[in-house]
Amino acid sequence: MDAASGSPGRAGFLSCTRPSLTIVGMQTFRASCLIFLACLLTACAAAPVEERNPLARWVPSANHNEREPVIIVLHHTDQHSVQQSLDTLRSANSGGKVSAHYLIGNDGRRYQLVADARRAWHAGPGRWGTITDLNSASIGIELDNDGDSPFSQAQITSLIVLLQDLSTRLRIPPSQVIGHADLAPARKQDPSRFFPWQQLAEAGFGVWPRDSDGPAPAGFDAWQALGAFGYPLEDRVAAVGAFHRRFRGRDDLPPVLDAEDARILHSLLLQ
Repeated sequence: MDAASGSPGRAGFLSCTRPSLTIVGMQTFRASCLIFLACLLTACAAAPVEERNPLARWVPSANHNEREPVIIVLHHTDQHSVQQSLDTLRSANSGGKVSAHYLIGNDGRRYQLVADARRAWHAGPGRWGTITDLNSASIGIELDNDGDSPFSQAQITSLIVLLQDLSTRLRIPPSQVIGHADLAPARKQDPSRFFPWQQLAEAGFGVWPRDSDGPAPAGFDAWQALGAFGYPLEDRVAAVGAFHRRFRGRDDLPPVLDAEDARILHSLLLQ
């Protein structure tokens, strides 16, 4: 205040406001620094850590990429609830450590357990065509199902949505969708005969025989065709059993390839 007028003069105004402006400015600066540091720490935590061998000099090359899956393997959990399967897939269970990239509940809810670029432990020993290390080359999807019951429509619809995403984002050919039993017919029977492979093919995933292709031609070698399609033939009884389960929905057919099997295989190889 001016002593004579009772109103603030310029000097009085500056002396009153300068300290408050300084305090506000410092608080803003400190807040900005804290935000910047928090963002920096978050970025550092999210960034992948390069595994470097201390025995060698690090001279990085740009000529590499992440694991690129080329096929999708479908399983059923053979358990009785999503929670039971989540526990199994995330723990050191009595049967050994196993995992999958995704689990889909009976209600269609999807869970991701392993990043797409990482190698989940879901396939085990087996072969499909020329692929011998399926864990390294595939995305594994578990379906919550006890193996003795039909799969719910909500679950299959959810699976198709996930397959659309994976085939687009990871550039996996839509036809490259197989069952666990296809790659390991002597060890596995999943997904069961209840799995709707035809519905999946009608949605654009996997393959299904076409009636329009007609019967197999004379001299058609069904066993050779079964191997050419991808099935391992070290155990032919198991291989034809897996084939019947997938393409004829049967577990009770004799372990031979008949004319209907030849027709199916002929059509599959034309696609």
